[in-house]
Amino acid sequence: MSDGPVLEFERPIVELEKKISDMKDFSVGESIQLDGEIVSLQKKLEKLREEIYSNLTRWQKVQLSRHPKRPYTLDYVRMIMTDFVELHGDRGYADDPAMVGGFANLDGKPVMVVGQQKGRDTKQKLYRNFGMAHPEGYRKALRLFRLAEKFDVPIVILIDTPGAFPGIGAEERGQAEAIARTIREMFTLKVPIVVIIIGEGASGGALGIGVGDRVMMLEFSWYSVISPEGCAAILWRDNAHAPEAAEALKVVSSDLVDLEIIDTVIPEPPSGAHTDPQRAAEMVKKELVAALDELRELPVDQLLDERLQKYRVMGEYDEQ
Repeated sequence: MSDGPVLEFERPIVELEKKISDMKDFSVGESIQLDGEIVSLQKKLEKLREEIYSNLTRWQKVQLSRHPKRPYTLDYVRMIMTDFVELHGDRGYADDPAMVGGFANLDGKPVMVVGQQKGRDTKQKLYRNFGMAHPEGYRKALRLFRLAEKFDVPIVILIDTPGAFPGIGAEERGQAEAIARTIREMFTLKVPIVVIIIGEGASGGALGIGVGDRVMMLEFSWYSVISPEGCAAILWRDNAHAPEAAEALKVVSSDLVDLEIIDTVIPEPPSGAHTDPQRAAEMVKKELVAALDELRELPVDQLLDERLQKYRVMGEYDEQ
């Protein structure tokens, strides 16, 4: 288990890990052989970890997706890409630190990578606005998408946001228009687009850069038109009903692959990406490289047609 905050359902694991650690220290300090007892506890730990993480509720998975030690966009860029050159500004108003992007090399080939970036400490969280982009963030993203198209470079999008920023200034500068325009223009981009939800995928803030030829989710991420807390506030007028809302909304990766909203679920390390970021990054890279290799072979007309059809057939409804 990684250092830092512990979620409630993780406590039994942490307590048993501490017990094993204390027993090892005692064995060394007192020169007492406790190998048998330690091995027994380690087997018990593995069984406990498997039981807990294979039976998480949707709300627990939402909590896991928000773990403060979970890898963010720039962490994945650092771990799976090289030669990253960050590009700034929307050429209209300002740069938005909540939305990051630039050229990089993935497995020796150029890509344009764009995604939301959260902060670790208080200073970074305020600087990144908790990963909530302003209109200039979406306009910057669209500028980078067009730049990628100009140089015939595939686009990689990493989504991790609690939503687009809902402040007055953002609304005055055209938040809804910026998101809508970006969504519309993404359907016309003549280069492959791969989208991965790496943490939170909330509302239009996520969908604003969420149009892709392949859409993937990490195992313990979530993706929905509204957060469980937002849904609970509307339906029950009480955030305490967020666990019920998460169940009703079907927000987690297993739900969305069944509903054919996403294409692939990327497995995480047994206790979540925050416990072994490097291994999580390797799993992301494997799926990403495979998807891009497949998409690069498609003619542009076929790429655009399949992208449009992918979104036109989503959803189920009854005609009366």
